Amino acid sequence: MSFLIAMAGKGGTGKTTVAAMLLRYLVEHGKTPVLAVDADANSNFNEVLGLAVEHTVGEAREEVKRGGGMVDITKDQLVEMRINQCLVEADGFDLIVMGQPEGPGCYCAANNLVAHYMDVLSKNYPFIVMDNEAGMEHLSRLTTKNVDRLVLISDPSWRGIQTARRLQDLAQQLKIVTGKTVLIVNRVNNGLSSRAQEEIQAQGLDLVGLIPDDPLVAEFDSMGRPTFRLPPESAALQAAYAIFERLLP
Repeated sequence: MSFLIAMAGKGGTGKTTVAAMLLRYLVEHGKTPVLAVDADANSNFNEVLGLAVEHTVGEAREEVKRGGGMVDITKDQLVEMRINQCLVEADGFDLIVMGQPEGPGCYCAANNLVAHYMDVLSKNYPFIVMDNEAGMEHLSRLTTKNVDRLVLISDPSWRGIQTARRLQDLAQQLKIVTGKTVLIVNRVNNGLSSRAQEEIQAQGLDLVGLIPDDPLVAEFDSMGRPTFRLPPESAALQAAYAIFERLLP
């Protein structure tokens, strides 16, 4: 059974960078192979990881919906083949990109086929790291619907904390979390304000750690360098690793 860790948070909080740090931590600690899933419609997990992506699961779903295919191949075989083509292999992990949401029309049959083969695929990996958008509809793509760790990423702002609380509520409504839901506050300068601490407590969020604002992260971003390759002396990377040690089995 795969251990699924899903990341979520409002845009601009650095959740994709934290997801990359988590992926790197798992690889460096021998918890491989890891499946990295980019479930954000604004896909950029691959850029943070320094990988090129040619195909997405969304394209496979579109092809099945249109009834496309090849001679002497069933829809089931087509989906399995296309999803395997979506995998980008790297050292210790594979990446798969979900792609854009569906367009108009019924996608029930296509979604069911994709969900089935995503579930089959996921069983090949002891750990899955899913970078999610603010909504959580992509989590239902995995037919297990069992999230072992939902990691909410916020900045120190009141709005970020409120978004984290709404995401926690949504996850509870969808009944997708079988383990823990936790909060990491990213891009912190000189600790949290008293108001931020009070808001976290008032909203019932489980704060597991802070990641400092790190000029090295900003430098890598500004130069278009994959933050997956941050040097070991990165303050953000060190803080994240300390959190992951407490968070993971």
